[in-house]
Amino acid sequence: MPAKTMTMGLIVGNRGFFPDHLAKSGREEMLRVLQAAGIEVVALTPEQSKYGAVETREESRRCAELFKRNRERIDGIIVTLPNFGEERAIADTLRLADLRVPVLIQATPDDPKKMTIAFRRDSFCGKMSACNNLRQYGIPYSITTLHTESPDSDEFAKDLEWFAAVCRVVKGFRNLRVGAIGARPAAFNTVRYSEKILESQGISIETLDLSEVLGRIERMKDNDDHAQAKLAAIKKYVDASGVPAAALLKMAKLGAVVDQWMAATEVAISAVQCWTSIEENLGVVPCTVMSMMSNELLSSACEVDICGVLGMHALQLASGTPSALLDWNNNYGSDPNKAVCFHCSNLPKHFFRSVKMDFQEIIAGTVGKDNTFGTCVGLIKPEKMSFARFSTDDTSGKMRGYVGEGRFTDDPLNTFGGAGVVEIPNLQRLLHFICKNGFEHHVAANLSTVASAVQEATTRYLGWDMYWHGCDNGAC
Repeated sequence: MPAKTMTMGLIVGNRGFFPDHLAKSGREEMLRVLQAAGIEVVALTPEQSKYGAVETREESRRCAELFKRNRERIDGIIVTLPNFGEERAIADTLRLADLRVPVLIQATPDDPKKMTIAFRRDSFCGKMSACNNLRQYGIPYSITTLHTESPDSDEFAKDLEWFAAVCRVVKGFRNLRVGAIGARPAAFNTVRYSEKILESQGISIETLDLSEVLGRIERMKDNDDHAQAKLAAIKKYVDASGVPAAALLKMAKLGAVVDQWMAATEVAISAVQCWTSIEENLGVVPCTVMSMMSNELLSSACEVDICGVLGMHALQLASGTPSALLDWNNNYGSDPNKAVCFHCSNLPKHFFRSVKMDFQEIIAGTVGKDNTFGTCVGLIKPEKMSFARFSTDDTSGKMRGYVGEGRFTDDPLNTFGGAGVVEIPNLQRLLHFICKNGFEHHVAANLSTVASAVQEATTRYLGWDMYWHGCDNGAC
């Protein structure tokens, strides 16, 4: 899916008794960099304020009004300090605009050869003052990797990419609607969650009883246009040559019903009941239908794991690529930093070295092979990965979770379903953390390195209680 064009509000700091021509050139440089990165910009023009910067109360008000007129467009705000900057004007602008989007503070470095009064920036110092005032105002903000970075530097390019990911996660969780299709399987107390805690975070759950899904499927004719279109999409998506035609049609109808319901209820992501009602009452597993949704960035988790699909969604928003929900499932020999991650599976095709449709070997022993076609089977390709898990802590009334990074290896693995060997530094410490804090056995994964962006978005801007594995004492 094509990435949505991002829009950033830009605040150019200026303080008059510093060289204010630097505000002019600094604004122009930052605009060039952002536009070259494909980012649209909302900023004051030189006609609206001196050099298009913010220094006075009037300029703060004017910039805030501009931002408010573009509230629906702006994903984040970048504060650039080409000189010391007027810290109060910056804070006032953000307070008056009240967009509640991520804010990145960037300061341009001085050139040791240009330290006279005509060219000295003092942005190094001004950044501290700007951050101090934002802290006083209670406005959350992010900072660049290096204290000072030129807008055209490689360091800032990486930070800009990271900040854009932070903005996507924050915006993607605002007024999010999640579909819960069916009831939580009785054997999975693990995936219990609090709808009320999620609602307090602006995340709404839309429920659909499985009986309604099965009823709509039963009433749908075999030649229904939506069903036939979904059937063609399934055959194009995955090798289903060994699967009975009747099973494929059931999957197509299931997919058509879910698609129509999600569109009608404005649901963005979903979690679906599986064990074992769908198999017993419909005669297929929903894995391929869910795999296709996740592959199209409409994340879908099994076992009605609502918090699991939220983790998938966060990673997908940060990276722009599909996520999967996996079990922390097995040790891998005696290597303490390796484990087997597995599901039956509904992993998106994006994850596999190669994939085919097959039957679900675990459930088949209970309901029969003919009722369990629809899994996506294969090994996960060797690739870097990020992982995330969120949970509602009903005792404290808060959201909590953890994030981290590792890699899927090319180690041999002879098993069924969708699986891969993952290597994570200090894995035993992570496993201790999961067990001591009572986290679920499910984890969301994404073939990217975006843990830092998810951590920043959820901790700093959403206010969740997060653990970043690999970032000791929050020093990263």
